[in-house]
Amino acid sequence: MILTGSDIVIQSIIDEGVDLVFGYPGGQVINLYDSLYKYKDQIKHVLTCHEQGASHAADGYARATGKVGVCIATSGPGATNLVTGIATAYMDSIPLVAITGNVPMNLLGKDSFQEVDITGITMPITKHNYIVKDISKLQAVINEAFYIAKEGRPGPVLIDIPKNIQIEKTEYKKIKPWKIERKEFTIRDKKIQEAIELINNAKNPFIYVGGGAIAADASEEVIALAEKINSPICNSLMARGVIPSDHELYTGMIGMHGTKASNISATKCDLFMALGARFSDRVITNRENLSNAKIIHIDVDAAEINKNIKVDLSIIGDLKSVLQRLLPNVNEAKNQEWLDSMKNLKSLSAYKKSKGEELTPEYFFEELNSLDPGNLIISTEVGQHQMWTAQHYHFKKPRTFITSGGLGTMGFGLGAAIGAQFARPECKVINIAGDGSFMMNCQEIATAVQNKLPIVQVIMNNNVLGMVRQWQTLFFEGRYSNTTLDRQTDLVKLAEAFGAKGYRVNKKQELRGILKEALASKTPVLIDYRIDNNKKVFPMVAPGAPINQIICEEDL
Repeated sequence: MILTGSDIVIQSIIDEGVDLVFGYPGGQVINLYDSLYKYKDQIKHVLTCHEQGASHAADGYARATGKVGVCIATSGPGATNLVTGIATAYMDSIPLVAITGNVPMNLLGKDSFQEVDITGITMPITKHNYIVKDISKLQAVINEAFYIAKEGRPGPVLIDIPKNIQIEKTEYKKIKPWKIERKEFTIRDKKIQEAIELINNAKNPFIYVGGGAIAADASEEVIALAEKINSPICNSLMARGVIPSDHELYTGMIGMHGTKASNISATKCDLFMALGARFSDRVITNRENLSNAKIIHIDVDAAEINKNIKVDLSIIGDLKSVLQRLLPNVNEAKNQEWLDSMKNLKSLSAYKKSKGEELTPEYFFEELNSLDPGNLIISTEVGQHQMWTAQHYHFKKPRTFITSGGLGTMGFGLGAAIGAQFARPECKVINIAGDGSFMMNCQEIATAVQNKLPIVQVIMNNNVLGMVRQWQTLFFEGRYSNTTLDRQTDLVKLAEAFGAKGYRVNKKQELRGILKEALASKTPVLIDYRIDNNKKVFPMVAPGAPINQIICEEDL
């Protein structure tokens, strides 16, 4: 069958199982969009308000499903508007394929209108990228790109297609997607046996689980290991939901805003097991913090081993496969004294309970947890509200917390919520934002309204850039340089102008009824939740400090 390049692109991504893409048309992808029109019975396109929104929506779709998210943009500013979204996916290991158009090949390198070297720009933030200069290779490139995005440690791939390649014609023949297999060939039996011995000899084991457990679909195996050896277990921000919040062995998040139970247990354990996690600067990068422990690091990416912390034993390979080999051979353990000390630490609070009529983030999540219908997916922007969400919402399942961890992208959450809501229409998606983050991509409310998505947009509105202000309070003697917003925007009227419902919460007694209405709504809802601008995220560890040097609210 002879097809144009643009038809081959759309037919090829359909062959990869894609039925939904996000994007924004332009001159150098007009042929691709013509092909999308031809294939509209097989693939849906969601028009966002901005290309960045499209990239975040594709990312949210991927996080909510484990499938590859796809976004499309034109050349020049269209392509560069994808960069933040691509970098976000790269830092959090999210499978994404970004397709961009470019000027015809005879105009490349001539500073043509809307020409940009997008492959050069994105080289450091993609697993791989391509510029297709031969139409006979186009189909194979797409086939390979989807494999690379999903294989091993997932990540984004970019395909740049000059306009003349979209117009030219060549033979198309359906190709089966490359089979994705778990990375097991790197797993060494000797290493497995050494890990078993370390685990069986441990008296005070501690498990630190990261986002790799979600990518590997290894939640059941992680919990099974913790239960078999009675090990306390904590998570990074990216692994929220791997273990239910109410599990008796769960100690909470670890790191800069981790719980006392997690941070102190890490420094007192004799075996520290990092499962599908990297040792980031927001968690732990100082080996002295773990001086009492042997460290086992299991990860699919060899580049992460010994990158930030030198470990005693590493196993490189798919986490689910590694744990399935370990589990039958580790001994059951009680570790009662160790568990009792962990329970005592869990009882220590790091923040003051709200009193009277003061609206607080903790109160919001108390109400949301009590009304939780059991089908919620929570996305966030980046800042204080993100940490409050991770600390106080009771996550129960993987792929229900969608947030930008590594890059910390303000403006991420609403686009990601749109992608997640399309991906899982049986769920209710709530995006938690600060007023600073919300304004970065608030226009995507229009996308939610246009597509009748029942997203609930919650704004923890404190009229400041809360996380930066918190640092200014603690480390810069209260010099609030450009973090006080005091914008005059009426967020309820803004929501209504976009066609959504808007509510404002000023008093505690208003919240429950508004939340009930929002959770029942079939259309987008915005809740303007007013909190004090001095409210801070606790506990907190100062940058570079040992993780057991914890700042709590009473310390102020």
